[in-house]
Amino acid sequence: MKREATAVWNGALKDGSGSLTSQSGALDALPYSFKGRFEDESGRSGTNPEELIAAAHAGCFAMQLSHFLAENGTPATSLDAKAIVTYGPASGGGFEISASNIVLTGNVPGIDEAKFKELANKAKDGCPVSRALGAISVGLEAKLA
Repeated sequence: MKREATAVWNGALKDGSGSLTSQSGALDALPYSFKGRFEDESGRSGTNPEELIAAAHAGCFAMQLSHFLAENGTPATSLDAKAIVTYGPASGGGFEISASNIVLTGNVPGIDEAKFKELANKAKDGCPVSRALGAISVGLEAKLA
């Protein structure tokens, strides 16, 4: 199976702009820019690659954990997973992504905290996006609602 997305960029780095389109149509000429990536802490001026990695990581993790919880006989009512991707200047110049940390709150009837954390860690280590992010630190903070 393969998935694809297309980036179109026009102009130079700082004054240029681009758009992202995904195979599913979920992203359809979604704008991105230098400002949105490196200057706008609010995140309101458009998306950026790091935000998309965070969305992919949170989504993959939540799906993986839901599977493990169901296998355990304790399906989740809801899982609220937020991935926080950290990036900034690299020591050798340029920028780098250094971490993706998942903050999870789960509503899972019939499970104790220890088993929930065990399965959450198993999902963190096993989800395909976590494995793809193996070059950086991948963390987890998990709690039951």
